[in-house]
Amino acid sequence: MNKTQYRLIKKTVSYFSLLVERISLCVGSMAPPLLPWKVRQKKFLTHDVFELILARPEGFEFEAGQYLSIVVPGAGPGGRNLRRAYSIASPPETPDLELCIKIVPGGPGTTYLNSLNEGSELQAQGPFGDFVLDHDQSLPCMFIGTGTGIAPLRSMILSKQWNSTAPVAFLLGVRAEQDIVYPELFSNDRPKALAQHSHVKIALSRPTGPWTGYRGRVTDYLRDLQAKAEWNLAQTHYYLCGSGAMIAEVKELLGAQGVAKEQIHMEKYF
Repeated sequence: MNKTQYRLIKKTVSYFSLLVERISLCVGSMAPPLLPWKVRQKKFLTHDVFELILARPEGFEFEAGQYLSIVVPGAGPGGRNLRRAYSIASPPETPDLELCIKIVPGGPGTTYLNSLNEGSELQAQGPFGDFVLDHDQSLPCMFIGTGTGIAPLRSMILSKQWNSTAPVAFLLGVRAEQDIVYPELFSNDRPKALAQHSHVKIALSRPTGPWTGYRGRVTDYLRDLQAKAEWNLAQTHYYLCGSGAMIAEVKELLGAQGVAKEQIHMEKYF
């Protein structure tokens, strides 16, 4: 390599380094700002799930299904701050934001958030995420959540963006009766978006009492629909949120039925 070639390569490398630096600066400047959020109310939904209702900062907008990145002060190595993501459970049209949070013993995020009360303030950035309504609403749709994975699905189904007249299934999978969150979504007077649909079910894998609803996992319910030919799985879009095991099992089941990966929208919590 002669000196002219070397200088040309060096100049090219410098140019691309500067370009990458400028792109990084632009991306950083487009990131949502870190904002203070005040807790309006805290209430327990189950024995180990609570809801934080946050006053919405002026001008904050989001799409149903997105999440906030919350600062957990001093919980990291060397006392550094951590970040934890929590899906927004309320629709975009409401004046406040609702977060549905499961207590994880020893978990820095849930320990911090559970210590907050009415009037407390936290720092959060958002919205983030591309787990949003993204399909032709003339097609059937199935929402499947486990535990607090119902949070973004609730935001979607209650939002004004949801105006489907096609068949809808809305499924929640939890272990037992005491783990059911947002039971009003499944009651006889459930929201208008779900009122006319019959496959709006809670699946309990280990009920402890005389449970008259579905017994089994949400994946069992899906297999039952397939076996009874009660649902056109191949033509449906799916929104999955919650445990990685559930999502993996549903994806495998749907793949065997010829469902295209573009029809499966998902957000894995753990």
